[in-house]
Order: sequence, then structure tokens, then C-alpha cells
Amino acid sequence: MSQACARHFPVIVIGAGLTGMSAALELERLGVAHCVIEKLPVAGGHAITVVEGGWRFDRTGHLLHLRDAERKSRILSYLDEEPLLIQRQSRIFSQGTYTKYPYQANTYGLPPQVAYECLMGFIRAQSRFEVCAPRNFEEFCRQHFGDGISEHFMLPYNARLWGVPAHEITTQWCERFVPLPNLEDVAAGAVGLERPALGYNAQFLYPRLGIGEFSKSLQRRVRHLELGQHVLHVDMRHRQIDFKDKSVTYDVLINTSPLPILLDLLGTLPEKVEKARRALRCSHLWYLDVGLKRPPGIDAHWVYVPEQKYPFYRVGAYSQFSSALVPDGCGSLYVELVSRQQPDMAQLMPMVCGALREMRIIATDSDIEFVRTRKIDFAYVIYDKAYASALADIQPYLQEALILSTGRYGGWNYSAMEDALRFGEEAARSAWELLT
Repeated sequence: MSQACARHFPVIVIGAGLTGMSAALELERLGVAHCVIEKLPVAGGHAITVVEGGWRFDRTGHLLHLRDAERKSRILSYLDEEPLLIQRQSRIFSQGTYTKYPYQANTYGLPPQVAYECLMGFIRAQSRFEVCAPRNFEEFCRQHFGDGISEHFMLPYNARLWGVPAHEITTQWCERFVPLPNLEDVAAGAVGLERPALGYNAQFLYPRLGIGEFSKSLQRRVRHLELGQHVLHVDMRHRQIDFKDKSVTYDVLINTSPLPILLDLLGTLPEKVEKARRALRCSHLWYLDVGLKRPPGIDAHWVYVPEQKYPFYRVGAYSQFSSALVPDGCGSLYVELVSRQQPDMAQLMPMVCGALREMRIIATDSDIEFVRTRKIDFAYVIYDKAYASALADIQPYLQEALILSTGRYGGWNYSAMEDALRFGEEAARSAWELLT
């Protein structure tokens, strides 16, 4: 824009999701003047709760599994009421039966031949003495879990979740999100013995009225937040952000919007950076919010569905997190669809209803009060072979211009809600160091 800038801030934060608001709170603590800019009329990013006729829907499952004691204490102090502490109940539905999560340590209850293939495959995989570093996620699975577990669950499920075959994904995201059982865990799980729960989300906190309550608690503490502000252009040279009717300048920019969007806002990029921008891949997600006239017929918070014949890869039950999310005697679901195309509901719903009946989540189609189609853009960043080199070309270019791009989407990664909060805090401290 040609007009003179109306305002200047030492730090501007683009995006009022968890990372952006966390950055703002840390900047406030450090005494750094700043402003948070959000294009939507509400803060929270994906961590919001939508209310409709007594039902409260999150943007699929957003749960607080907090490992850092100091951050946990601070989060609890933000909330108006103490959140629910929930022990995870998750299942896998395959071969017409339910088994416990994680699949690789809970094959008891599967058809005997399938359980045998899983157990023997794991034993053979653990018996290999010389193993090369896996080049992709498929090799990772076969090395750690064997062919049976890989082919019956790990490979088909993750291909459905990520939207690409397992051999196209690297292992950079696996460390925390893929539980690695030992032989004792697998043997115990094959015969039905109880073992300590595996996985990073064995228990979690959840606000009684939905995850949006947490975002609201953060928003109340962010002193300088402007909603409904759509950025048209970021001028790196002059450190200026242009909107439709004004411009603002900054010394340091913290970006939490999706990395490709930021790069597009910068205009013409150097050839190397433009090539890297084109290499960034992600999948979006279509899902259904379902209001039920009665509670769902399962005792799980969510269920993984690896088999190709079903139109969804995961079903979660909001109402299992908190009964306050639904009217008395009712239930609610989120149904994450495999197809990345906008759903044709006339074709889709008979398949969805049939699968939900088969899984005993609903008894009849009349259990469904209503269904809403939802979409999440930039749902899963894809860790392909070009991922690391693309970021290696992009991030230094931005940092040289005092742009810190961070968060699940600004930093272009696969991470949890606690990570989003940590990313914001770290970016704020980095901005403060650059200013001082």
C-alpha cells in the first residue's frame, strides 16, 4: 500500500491460534510491546468449540496431554474451572472386532491367524541382527513391528490418515507419536494381560464445555489482539504489513499462519525459496460432526479404522469426553473421512451409517439427529523426502529478515497442543533476544 503506516510495533504476531496467543502472553511477561493479528472473527485457530442447538463440537479431537509441570500449572491457572482429567480409552476396529490401542501391543481378540501373523512377525523383526536405517515409514514399521502388524494396521491406517502411501513418508515425525512396545508388551497383549498404557496421550485434560474454553481463557489474557484483520502483503524489506485500509510496521514478525500462506504474502521469492515452497505438501481433512439422539454405543473416546472398505479412518465421540457437550441423554461424534474430496452426502451417508451400525456406535440410522460437513485446511503436514531440504532453504531466508515462522503450521510440522504453546513461548523469547 502507498499510504504511510499508521502504527508500529516492536513485534507483530500473525495468527491467534494457540501458538500466537502463547507468544503474546510470553511477550507480555517479557515487557515487549506487540500486537496479535487474526483474520478470523474468533481466536483459537483449530482449538475452538462450535455450539449448535445444545450440542458443542470441537474441530475433531483436541486434547491437552501436558508433560511439562510448569506449563501445566500455568494452564490450570488460566481456566475458570478445573478441567476433567481423563484416562484414554481408545480402540481399533478391524476384522469385525474391537481391540485395544495401540494395535502393536494389543492383538488379543483378533482372529487367531491374524494374531499369529502379528506376533510372529514382531518376533522375527526383533530377531534381526543387522538392520539398516529405515528410508521411509514403511521400512520403519516393518523393522520395528514386523510384516503382520505392519500389513494389518500400521501401513493401511497411516496411508488413510496422511492421504499418501507409507513409503512416501519419512520417519521424522514418529519418535513421540508411534509407541514402540518391547517383546514383553507384545506377548502380554497377545494373550490379554494388562500392561501399563503406551503412548504420549495415555491421559489428558479436557475443559468440561469443550476445548474452545481453553482458547477463550488465553484470549482473555491477550491484551493486544485484533480480529478480522486479513493480511494482503508482507513487505520484508520495509518490515511492513499491508491490509485493505491500513499498514503497520514491525521490528520482528512472528508468523503462526501456514507456511505456504506466509510465503505467498511475501510476493516474489528467490528461485531456491520458491522451489522449496512448491515442495511443501500437506493434506486437508473433511470430517462430519454428528449429533446423536442417544449416547454412542461404545465406551471409547475414539476408534481407529484401518480397513479400506470403510469411508472413514477414525471416529471420535465428543460426548465421551464430557457429557456437558450434549443435551441430556444425547451423544455426538466426529467422523474423519478418508477421501480428500468434498463429500457427496447422498452417496456418503448410507456408507457411514452402515459402518457405524456395524461398529455398534449407532443402533439404527434414526439415532442420528443431524450431520454437519466440516473441512480443515492444512490438516497434516506430509513428511516426504523433500520436507527437510525445503525447510532448510525456507527458514534461514525468513530468519534473515527477522521473521520467525513457528507453530504446527507456521513451522510446518506434526505436533500436539502442548507443542503449540511451547513454540509460541520460544518464538517470543527469540524475538526478545533479537530486539535486545
